[in-house]
Formats: sequence, C-alpha cells, structure tokens
Amino acid sequence: MKENVTTLEIPIHDIKPLIEIQEYSFIYLIILTVVVSLLLMGIGYLLYIYLKNKNKFNIRAEHYKLLKAISLDDAKKSAYDITLYGMTFEDDSLRHKQNYEALVDTLETYKYKKDVEKFDEDVKRQFERYLGMIDV
Repeated sequence: MKENVTTLEIPIHDIKPLIEIQEYSFIYLIILTVVVSLLLMGIGYLLYIYLKNKNKFNIRAEHYKLLKAISLDDAKKSAYDITLYGMTFEDDSLRHKQNYEALVDTLETYKYKKDVEKFDEDVKRQFERYLGMIDV
C-alpha cells in the first residue's frame, strides 16, 4: 500500500495546470440582440411612418379630382364648383392667381341668375388651361 501512495506524489511534467480562458460569447450575444432589436425597431418605425403618410388625406388631390370630375353641362352649378375647388390652388404662384381670378371673373355671369345658358368655348378653354396648370 505504501507504494500506491508514493506513486501519487510523483509530479507529472507533461500536463500543465488549468488556466482561465476569457469567454466573450455572452457579451457577443447581448450586443447582437441589441443591434437586431434596434434594426427591427427602426424598420417598424419607418413602416409606421410610410403607412401613416400613405393614408393621409390630401385636400389638394381631392379637390383636383373634383375639378376634373365637374360636368360642364349645368353651367350654374359648375361655376360655383369651379370657384370653390379652384380656390385651393389659387396661391400656388402668381400665374395661378391671375388665371384663377380671370376664370372667376368670367364665371360671374353664370352664377347669380336663375336661368343661365351653357358655357361658351372660351370659358371651357380657360377652365382646361387652369386644370393643366395645377400640380398636385
């Protein structure tokens, strides 16, 4: 038995003692999680802004559609509608303002009477020119 004890006391020269190895995988996991979550939040925010602006009501686009849809058969109603919806684009530029005021002055003859005749070609051309100037 004494021999067994003495063999255990013999030092082993080939095996080195244990050393501590620095482990960074947990830190890498935390950094990766933070970066991915920031990217997902950024994409979510951009998607929210896109959808919010997509469904936003645009009064200019709506009035432009209404102006294009005006039937010029009923001159009195059309004159009032052109005056109302055209006012939205009046302040775009000085040229818009001048054309709008000229158009409104021309339409005055069709507004305040009980019975009015149909639009003449000059009024129709003036209205088409004003529609062509509008940028929505």
